[in-house]
Amino acid sequence: MSVPYASALAEATPRSHWLDSEEAPDASPALAEDTTCDLAVVGGGFSGLWTALLAKERDPSSDVVLVEARTAGWAASGRNGGFVSSSLTHGIGNGAERWPRELAELERMGLDNLDEIEDTLRRYGIDCGFRRDGKLWAATEPHQVHEIRAMCDLAAAHGRRIDFLSQEEIRAEVDSPTFLAGAFDGEGYALTDPAKLVWGLREVCLRLGVRIYENTPVQSMREGSFSVLLDTPYGRIGARSVALATNVFPSLLRRLRLYTVPVYDYVLTTEPLTDGQLASVGWKGRQGMSDMGNQFHYYRLTDDQRILWGGYDAIYHYGNGLRDELDQRPETFAKLAEHFFTTFPQLAGVRFSYAWGGAIDTCTRFTAFYGKAMSGRVAYALGYTGLGVAASRFGAQVMLDLLSGEETARTRLEMVRSKPLPFPPEPVRYVGVELTRRSLDRSDRNGGRRDLWLRTLDRFGLGFNS
Repeated sequence: MSVPYASALAEATPRSHWLDSEEAPDASPALAEDTTCDLAVVGGGFSGLWTALLAKERDPSSDVVLVEARTAGWAASGRNGGFVSSSLTHGIGNGAERWPRELAELERMGLDNLDEIEDTLRRYGIDCGFRRDGKLWAATEPHQVHEIRAMCDLAAAHGRRIDFLSQEEIRAEVDSPTFLAGAFDGEGYALTDPAKLVWGLREVCLRLGVRIYENTPVQSMREGSFSVLLDTPYGRIGARSVALATNVFPSLLRRLRLYTVPVYDYVLTTEPLTDGQLASVGWKGRQGMSDMGNQFHYYRLTDDQRILWGGYDAIYHYGNGLRDELDQRPETFAKLAEHFFTTFPQLAGVRFSYAWGGAIDTCTRFTAFYGKAMSGRVAYALGYTGLGVAASRFGAQVMLDLLSGEETARTRLEMVRSKPLPFPPEPVRYVGVELTRRSLDRSDRNGGRRDLWLRTLDRFGLGFNS
């Protein structure tokens, strides 16, 4: 039985387009002896690298060690779409639902954070294709037109500008017969090459004196008399304080493991488009894009004139499944390819060069949560749920604030002081996630109407989103 669009996927490399680069740095040696430090950072993705860099900026004399189980950026930080959102709350709608009194401040802090990221890249000369071209949202169903208008109105009420676009206006920006209306955020979004951003942050950390040990998994963590002890295969680290930046991977603090689940997201990138193919789509502004479904797609152009196309399916595997073989899911790639050609029928015949997946750390409030442990010597931030490229820098600042013991504008936030509800244990967790996925799909096909299951989740502040 032939699979639709199999020919378009037949030669796709099963690896992240971003990570498949000759610019990837050689790995740092693994830790091979016992050592001590002022701050140990566990995890070499965006969260960990921002934490190490900011710690050195706060106190250049501090001895900072970063350990990574594999290589910096190999997981979510090197596999995402490269959307750099100012939102600290996984979108203004989610923020309004959960922290309405703080939302204007959270939006301002998010924009400041995005500005500070841009400033950091400029100061250190990090070349990662960072462009503040903004983001377009597309309504592809009639009910989504009303949702887009509501989003624009909500933004205006909290000091943000998101412009509503008619069908004619959005199709003048990017042309698809599926677009009914749109919106444009010109200040709160940038695009980047996420792998180059990781590698740039890593290089700056090394330049500032951070000791980085890759291929060094931390096997256990315990509180000592005067330090926190981290055991690795070939050496022990004694640290005055620890920042946990492991995100989707099982936390070294076991009590946190019910607060997140790993959800797999999948992505395609096309072969480089010809000038004629690109002209048929438009996209002269090179904005990032997504549609408005519960199960939404996100898409963008790369610097080498490919279209990256991801999202829609968000797959949870029973028992918090987290394995390398789950990075590939042919049935999802075929579905994504079908949706791509439905959106851009003028690109019929284009092939996909890359197909990959990766796990996102999802929590029930859709955005990061924070805290301390072990007498205030350990701080954590996790649960970003897919909008962590920029928010991870804010999370790094929160972790460093918590470890310093000083109250700041960040640590006073209700968002920082509160936690999400945990997920239930298996098998209830898996059943709940599957019921939610089916209800979200039904909502997308039923004018956005939410069934009893989704309304119940809304009432208790729970949820699940791709």
